[in-house]
Amino acid sequence: MTAALPPAMVLAAGFGTRLRPLTDERPKPLCPIGDRPQIDHVILRLAAAGVPRVVVNVYHLAEAYDDAWRDAQPIPVSVVRETGKILGTAGGVANAASAIGDGECLVYNGDILSGVDVAAVVAEHRLSGAAATLVVKRSPGGRVGVGPDGHITRLRDVRHGVESWGAEYLGIAVLGTAIRARLPLEGCLVGDVLIPAMREGVALGVFAFEGGYADTGSLDEYLEANLAWLGDRASWMGEGAQVAPGVELDRVVVGAGARVEGSGRLERCVVWPNATARAPLARAIVTSRTVVSVPPASSSATPASHG
Repeated sequence: MTAALPPAMVLAAGFGTRLRPLTDERPKPLCPIGDRPQIDHVILRLAAAGVPRVVVNVYHLAEAYDDAWRDAQPIPVSVVRETGKILGTAGGVANAASAIGDGECLVYNGDILSGVDVAAVVAEHRLSGAAATLVVKRSPGGRVGVGPDGHITRLRDVRHGVESWGAEYLGIAVLGTAIRARLPLEGCLVGDVLIPAMREGVALGVFAFEGGYADTGSLDEYLEANLAWLGDRASWMGEGAQVAPGVELDRVVVGAGARVEGSGRLERCVVWPNATARAPLARAIVTSRTVVSVPPASSSATPASHG
C-alpha cells in the first residue's frame, strides 16, 4: 500500500514586482494562465497527484483570496494571512505550522508551472532519508551543486563538499520534520535554513527533473506560459467572451466576459476576464485597467503543459 502524501504549502505572499503592472491589480498567483488563475493549475496538479490538502500563505492583495476562490478548489485549501510584513519563504511555512500540521510537507512556489510528479518526489525523499529534498533541473553553473552521493554540496556560492554536477532549484521541495523545526518565524528557506543545515552536514537531497517547467515571474514568461497553454489551438475564448466580426485571432487567450473590439489581427495576446481589447494588437496583455506591451525576450524555460 502506497503511503499517503503530506499536505502542501503553496507560497503566494510575494509582491510579484517583475510582473507589474499586472500585480498592481491581482496577486501574481491569481493572474490567469489560460482558463484559470495560475495557482489553480498548481492546486489541480497537487490534487491529481494525491495531495490531501493545501495551505496557501498570502500578503499582497490578500483580500483577493476570498471564500469563493477557496471553495472552487478540488481539495481543501486553508488560507493563512501574513500581517504587518512578508515573512519570507521560511517564515511563511513556520507561520502556517498549525494549518499544515505535524510531519513532513511539500513546499511549492505559487508562480511555478511544472509537470513534476510530486508523488515521485515524496517517494524518493522518503527512500533517501534526506532531511529535505529539492526539485532541481540540471544546469552547469547553476546555484545548486550536487555531490557524487546525490546530496547537495553547494547552495548559491556556499560550498560544503565535492560537487559532481550543477543545477537550478525549481521552487518545489519536501521538508522533513527536522528541517521544519529549524524554520525561523521570518527568513529565507535557502539562505537561513538550508545553507546552515548543509554546513552542519545535514543530508539534503535532490530530485532531478527534466520535463516541462515555467516560472511566470516576468511579463514575457507570463505571456509565453499562456501561449504554451493554448497548445495546438489558434485561440481560446472563455464563457461570455465576445469578438467583433472584423477581428482575426491568432494565438490569443480571451478570458470569460472579455470583449475584443476594432478590426484586424489580435496576435499573441492575453485578454483578462471582463477586460476590453482593441485590434489590431500584438504581444500584449490586456487587463481591465491597462494594456501592457510585451517585447520578445529570450527564455531558457521549457513550457509546461497545463490541464
